[in-house]
Amino acid sequence: MYLDYLSTSKLQEFIQNALAEDHGDGDHSSIGSISTNTAVNAQLLFKDAGIVAGMELAKLIFETVSENIYFEPFKKDGDPILSGEIGFQVTGNARDVLAAERLVLNCMQRMSGIATYTHFLNDLIKNSKAKLLDTRKTTPNFRLAEKWAVTIGGGLNHRFGLYDMVMLKDNHIDFAGGVPNAINSIISYLEKSGKQLKIEIEVRNLQELKEVLSVGGIHRIMLDNMLPSEMRQAVDLIGGKYETEASGGITEKSIVEIAETGVDYISVGALTHSYKSLDMSLKAI
Repeated sequence: MYLDYLSTSKLQEFIQNALAEDHGDGDHSSIGSISTNTAVNAQLLFKDAGIVAGMELAKLIFETVSENIYFEPFKKDGDPILSGEIGFQVTGNARDVLAAERLVLNCMQRMSGIATYTHFLNDLIKNSKAKLLDTRKTTPNFRLAEKWAVTIGGGLNHRFGLYDMVMLKDNHIDFAGGVPNAINSIISYLEKSGKQLKIEIEVRNLQELKEVLSVGGIHRIMLDNMLPSEMRQAVDLIGGKYETEASGGITEKSIVEIAETGVDYISVGALTHSYKSLDMSLKAI
């Protein structure tokens, strides 16, 4: 059901923290205005077209608030949606439904926006071999949901955090004293620590690339902020010996040309920091 980072414990931790942030010492608006035993039916109304994301998470949120809320989905994660369509219906105690409402909407609006933009960019490069990646440019404490949404939209997750892959970027290289020092130091560290982590290294130009190729010992090379013409040269020099990834300011206007350079992956930070949330609301019926 879930990706590696979507364990039951992680999802529950996220939901409980988010509910605690929202509820504080109680939903006084509902407590003060709605009778204890009031039952309601409500539906999720989409007001924008796009790709649905967050349905599974919404179900978990409602179940966490109350096991007596009945959740009936009409769409599933990854489905296309049109404005005016209904995503799900919930039946339960009015106070409980309202307690979950805002968290459900916050998650689904953002996740659906990410999935929609990911699907759009993915479609642009569908005729190339390049695969679309996200980055760590995510909202603090919301990365789990954002990266989940990328996969729903058809993209792939890069590393989840600093701990599950080595990425030697420009500052690591500069602070380590150059490409050879950075690579050799990280290889030594991994051997001593016994950690089995893949190594990716960023290069800013063909000279740095040649230095990487002379040292070796890595898994993937990131071609950062290169022109497509320079990227093609880099891909040719690498010759399939290592995985390649294009990165740096990539937009919908440039992604097709970059994909045509022959890179294996294209990482786009905008997937999780420059998307447009889908408009939706929960309405009583």
